[in-house]
Order: sequence, then C-alpha cells, then structure tokens
Amino acid sequence: MTFIDTDKLEVFEKGTGGWKGRQFRSPSMTFVHWEFEAGASVEHFHVQEEVWEVTAGVLEITIGGVRGLARPGNVAIVPPNVPHSVRALEAGSAIVIDHPIREGF
Repeated sequence: MTFIDTDKLEVFEKGTGGWKGRQFRSPSMTFVHWEFEAGASVEHFHVQEEVWEVTAGVLEITIGGVRGLARPGNVAIVPPNVPHSVRALEAGSAIVIDHPIREGF
C-alpha cells in the first residue's frame, strides 16, 4: 500500500495563465492536482481517457466541440484522442486523472 502527501510534491506549470500542478502515478494512472487562476487555459489531446473533477472554482471545458461548465460536484470525462480545451472562469482547483499512464507528462 502506498501513501502520498501531495503537498510535498514538486510544483510544475503548464498551459497559459496560471496552471500549477503536482503530479503522481499509480501503476496504471496519472494524477495531477491542479490549482489555477481565472483566465488560465489549456488546449490539447492525447491517447488517454481523462477525468476532470473540479474541487473549487469554475472551469469551461470543451470536449470535441461540446462546451460545458464544471464546478465542485461536476465531473467532465474526456474520451481518448478527443481534442479538448479548459478555461478557468474563476480561480480554483481540480484533480485530473489520465488512464492509462500519460508518458512524458
């Protein structure tokens, strides 16, 4: 059994306008605990399925051209190989999980 203190993980930045993450992996998944500023954005696609769980703030998430809002209590699921973009409407935080492991991230 493994326990990870995410507060002790190294912080890295990605996207534009203030995405700060702490990453770790299980044997089959990649996890990132993100903190973001209002206006931060990112757009990309990858072969992994991706799940966004917003824990604070509001994100506008566009998945394959379909736009929706995600806030605490909402989850957005991105299928593999589907272009998606995320824009922070409010500062906040989210947990993002990729399956299988996202190599090179």
